[in-house]
Amino acid sequence: MGRLHQVYLEGKIYSCLHCQSHLALYEDIVSKDFHSRHGKAYLFNTVVNARVGRQEERLMTTGMHTVADIFCIGCGSLLGWKYVAAHEKSQKYKEGRFILERAKVTGPDGGSYWMTLEAQVVGSDADDA
Repeated sequence: MGRLHQVYLEGKIYSCLHCQSHLALYEDIVSKDFHSRHGKAYLFNTVVNARVGRQEERLMTTGMHTVADIFCIGCGSLLGWKYVAAHEKSQKYKEGRFILERAKVTGPDGGSYWMTLEAQVVGSDADDA
């Protein structure tokens, strides 16, 4: 049995909230301590079944970053973003990694992390609180 098949059977996959396309494996999480425009987010080493949009500069709480939004290839939903470059030396660990917003995915337990608009957090990365 292949690794991905075994992981699928164990239910350790994050999927698109809208179309259930597989996006990332639980074991590829770097950090669960990030925040985004829609609340909590996870930093992943790898994300699959996502299209990377155009790069742009964004000023985030941890400094200026070059990022590109990522979209589900199944339904086109905005999922989060990819860190292309970090301008602050202390933030270089983010380069090449991906943010998946919890409000946009279902977790390994099949549950949705969607929250109401009143509970949304405005921000962009780990240092927002």
